[in-house]
Amino acid sequence: MALPPLSRPVDAPPARPAASPAGRSAQRPQPRIAVVGGSLTGCATALLLLHAGFTQVTIYEAAPDAAPRGGGLIGLEHPALDILDRLGIHQSEFVAHDSETVRRVTVRARQPIHTLRQLYPGRNTTWTLLHAALATRLPGGVLRTGRRVAALGVHHQRPVLTFGDGSREVADLVVFADGRTSTGRRLLDPSRRLRYAGYVAHRGHAPAPDQPLRDFLRLEPGPGCQYNVAPIPGGLDWTLYLTCSPTAYAHQFGAPPERRTFALPHHVGPAARAHVDAHATRLLPAAHAAIVHATTVRMAVPVMDIDPPTRMAWPAGRGWALLLGDALAPVRPHTARGANNGIEQAAGLVAALTQHHRWGADLAAALHGWQRRHLPAAVAAVQQGPVIGARLGLGHHPHRAAPST
Repeated sequence: MALPPLSRPVDAPPARPAASPAGRSAQRPQPRIAVVGGSLTGCATALLLLHAGFTQVTIYEAAPDAAPRGGGLIGLEHPALDILDRLGIHQSEFVAHDSETVRRVTVRARQPIHTLRQLYPGRNTTWTLLHAALATRLPGGVLRTGRRVAALGVHHQRPVLTFGDGSREVADLVVFADGRTSTGRRLLDPSRRLRYAGYVAHRGHAPAPDQPLRDFLRLEPGPGCQYNVAPIPGGLDWTLYLTCSPTAYAHQFGAPPERRTFALPHHVGPAARAHVDAHATRLLPAAHAAIVHATTVRMAVPVMDIDPPTRMAWPAGRGWALLLGDALAPVRPHTARGANNGIEQAAGLVAALTQHHRWGADLAAALHGWQRRHLPAAVAAVQQGPVIGARLGLGHHPHRAAPST
């Protein structure tokens, strides 16, 4: 059955009589909660739900169990770190280097001419380390891999997911945390589509240099380029941002950026390697160009934009469907808000659901409050990305950047 028109907006919840003490969780059945997406936000959402006492939680991940998964550097700010603390995840599990220092270096003619030292209010980790810390805490049977969602409908007033193999699962609440190419966003908010921002984040893991790097280092050689490098276990993680036309992207990675939103190592051929190596040689100090040249396994991510979201929750029968993290609003990596937004939104959602389940709070009103608190931060992060990109002269920047402070 197709999803009916969503005529009950979350920002105008229907009034309901207040629940009596008899309506508290002792008498309230456990809701069935489907989390779509088994990356960072999905795993964090499921763990937070389980930690809060919700027992009917299942993660549906599209990738098969054997699929290789990994990712690069991620900055986690203190609110997100605190949420992980409350889950009992010690920082030593996912933070290999506890430096808070960011060294921002202006480079001209391949030589550093000015260094500004800043402090980052958080810690750096990698997708791989953080995902392992989250996923290993999931009880058996919670994560189901190879389950790609194809459709969302309603059956007997409850949301129902249809998967690529034709099977179906009924839930009371569907949480789409399925990343920047989200199926949930396509189903719930189809007018908001990704669009290419005109530049690429070329990434790689390199062996550690003779003189170990401890801090996060950001090099700015001039318009159209930025280079970030930071220590990770076993070496360095680097990202080189370079302006790139859609035609050039398709030539280097075999498909347009809107279709190949992640260029995996097997997509990075000789043309892409030569392009990055040439720019590293021309723009970066010799030591950092050598780091790029020494990297054998590389990836690339086209930087994408999207219209800011206007809502986070949609009614589906008597249940709800929600968007979290990059599924709601993928942001440019310069903002360092992707993982932070997802984890913070998940914690706020669990607080709202707990008030509903434990104390009988009106669920629509609780979701309205959750949306009111978290939507502005998501919108601000989406809007901030193009401003940063314009300041760096990267990609398309039709509007002049606001002056930096």
